[in-house]
Amino acid sequence: MRHVVVPEDLSAAEIEAVFAVSRDLQEKFEAGRRDALLPGRVLALVFEKPSLRTRVSFEAAMAHLGGTSLFLGADTGFASSRESIADFGRVLGEYVDAIVCRSNAHATIEQLAAVAGVPVINGLSDQAHPCQALADVYTLRQRVGRVAGLTFAFVGDGNNVARSLAVVCGSLGMRFVLAAPPGYRFDVEFRRHLATILPHAAIEETTDPVAAVKGAAVVYTDVWTSMGQEKERAARLEAFRPYQVNERLMAHCPDALFMHCLPARRGEEVTDGVIDGPQSVVVEEAAARMHVQKGLLAWLLGQAS
Repeated sequence: MRHVVVPEDLSAAEIEAVFAVSRDLQEKFEAGRRDALLPGRVLALVFEKPSLRTRVSFEAAMAHLGGTSLFLGADTGFASSRESIADFGRVLGEYVDAIVCRSNAHATIEQLAAVAGVPVINGLSDQAHPCQALADVYTLRQRVGRVAGLTFAFVGDGNNVARSLAVVCGSLGMRFVLAAPPGYRFDVEFRRHLATILPHAAIEETTDPVAAVKGAAVVYTDVWTSMGQEKERAARLEAFRPYQVNERLMAHCPDALFMHCLPARRGEEVTDGVIDGPQSVVVEEAAARMHVQKGLLAWLLGQAS
């Protein structure tokens, strides 16, 4: 039994295996075929935070694979005083075949994985967003083929998405560059972790967004103020204003794809001209969530053909 709580739970070879299953299933889907690889399997989605893409893409993926899904919100008492995570997880694991958890605290997902007895997938936490990162790099792979040696530039906050992308890119031999203002780059503990798990990876940080995007295959950004950071909004707007991804910045990398995990705050971290422009693949990237998660579910549950 395997969990995907952080992207480093998958080796480079395993990421490639998931991508291969995802690509096969996507091609069949586009040809009008949906192979029921997981008949009778049940997926629980335990969400503390709002979601569009993560929830719907997982539910659609499980339906295409011939299984069913159950959405469990606050009314189930998850992560509340109603019962412990241990009791919740042990019982839920008796009913379902896998769990996707979207939680405020990363430790909550770790606790759930420790007791559930079934595969647990991180659907977003404050520390990591592995499914998003996998779908982003898969989108690039579908567009350009081999990704090793390419540069992936992230302009904005060194947040959960940036951390997960750094790991996936580093695992697959890509150069990852984070352009962020002082105080919003990767923390010391995460940098030490990267040095331990990916000692030879090209993972860099800079305060210069222009330098970061030159020669990049992808320019990526995310909201400057994530859920739970609302009290920091004024300070973050001031700090990140020079890091907006706009037409001037993209002119330095005319061949790069633009990506955003969505939802976007148009006019803040990205302009309409970029997110709706010819370099943008944000809708294709969002669609890839379903295909990659289908591959991940099939791979995790051992039904990939």
